[in-house]
Amino acid sequence: MPAACCCGWLLRVSSQRYQSWGRVEPPTQAARALYWRDEPLPIDAADGASYLPFGNGRSYGDVCLNDGGTLLDCRHLNRLIHFDAEQGTLRCEAGVLLADILRFVTERGWFVPVSPGTQYVTVGGAIANDVHGKNHHRAGTFGQHLRCFELLRSDGQRLLCSATDNSDFFRATIGGLGLTGVITWAEFSLRAIDNVFIDQESIRYSDLNEFFALARESDQHFEHTVAWIDCLATGAQLGRGLFMRGNHSSGENPPHQSPQKSPRQLPPRRRLALPFTPPFALVNGPGLKLFNALYYRRQRSAQVHSRVHYQRFFYPLDAIAHWNRMYGPRGFYQYQCVLPEATMEGATRQMLERIASAGAGSFLATLKLFGNRPSPGLLSFPMPGATLALDFPNQGDKTLRLLDALDRVTLDAGGRVNPSKDGRMSAAAFQQSYPNWDEMNAYKDSRLSSSFWRRVSGEAA
Repeated sequence: MPAACCCGWLLRVSSQRYQSWGRVEPPTQAARALYWRDEPLPIDAADGASYLPFGNGRSYGDVCLNDGGTLLDCRHLNRLIHFDAEQGTLRCEAGVLLADILRFVTERGWFVPVSPGTQYVTVGGAIANDVHGKNHHRAGTFGQHLRCFELLRSDGQRLLCSATDNSDFFRATIGGLGLTGVITWAEFSLRAIDNVFIDQESIRYSDLNEFFALARESDQHFEHTVAWIDCLATGAQLGRGLFMRGNHSSGENPPHQSPQKSPRQLPPRRRLALPFTPPFALVNGPGLKLFNALYYRRQRSAQVHSRVHYQRFFYPLDAIAHWNRMYGPRGFYQYQCVLPEATMEGATRQMLERIASAGAGSFLATLKLFGNRPSPGLLSFPMPGATLALDFPNQGDKTLRLLDALDRVTLDAGGRVNPSKDGRMSAAAFQQSYPNWDEMNAYKDSRLSSSFWRRVSGEAA
């Protein structure tokens, strides 16, 4: 631990740049590091500035940034507090990464209940964004597995929050975008596993109709499901892709020293990296169309069964450090929406047609069905229906016009856009998508704000 830790909270302004994963918005320059969960927040009562908790910067837009204000860097709150191996519960500080939790609990027969597509998010970030994963149809969001947490407010008040204690703050903080206070620690339930492997199936399918049929059937028998889609395919091939589904393997761990073990059964080596930002986006133009076509046919058989290490199944992109640099110095936008069950098929088709006709496709495009488990948070993103997520290189107005058009399709269908992936949605779009947004004012800490919240709520800087 750095020598500065012995002084408690670090009260100096950090020189580190704090930037979101999409790298479009300007970074927040001022930050104060938090080291001890039992000390007050380093907030100057007289400076009038706004503050915002910061986890590991894996949100794609400006929900984790505070332009003109100060971030409260929580990454040093990284201690495990208590693990109950019998009940499968873990209490830890909010700055602990899911990657560190997985290293600890998988050796003891447990797994995180819900995980997004990267293991490099903090527990506090997972709560603040109420993250979902490939198992939403079975397990819902991360917030549904929370037992309790401590919320530290800027006035020094400490609230123990659970479904029965301070339940209103519990609901507002889950998916609350870091605006209700700083989560110092949290306790949540784990999922029992026999070993670290996933029995996976990858199925090549030909169009959007086949996706929906396959997804409905798969969700009945598989805990984890998601599809990669070729968003540049058109006509009869619109929505074609690779459908991935899997269950945690049963039985004991295979012998770790077996010389016959397939490389796919081993965790990815840590790791390849993009050491610098190229002067232009590497993901663009005709090369993208070629990549998508080749990736669609990357497996020889239409259906492939395999046993893979959980890291290869859940976190393929984590094997490449700084992969976000491939989009060049202008960064990229991620767009994720959810479309209700009644309108999802037509609206998904309409969105893919718009993307293909704009020639602004993505090679990181996924499609999944959310389940019916209600999300616990006031501003939680998931709802029953289909969720589509895509990455777009930042090409300025051209990209923004396309994303605005996708917003219109989403809102007309009764859907909504994911705040943790957003860097440009209008206040009108947000407020229509989240009718409970104004209720946040009753629970929002008056000293906390974000670039995102000021944009969508009209709150003054």
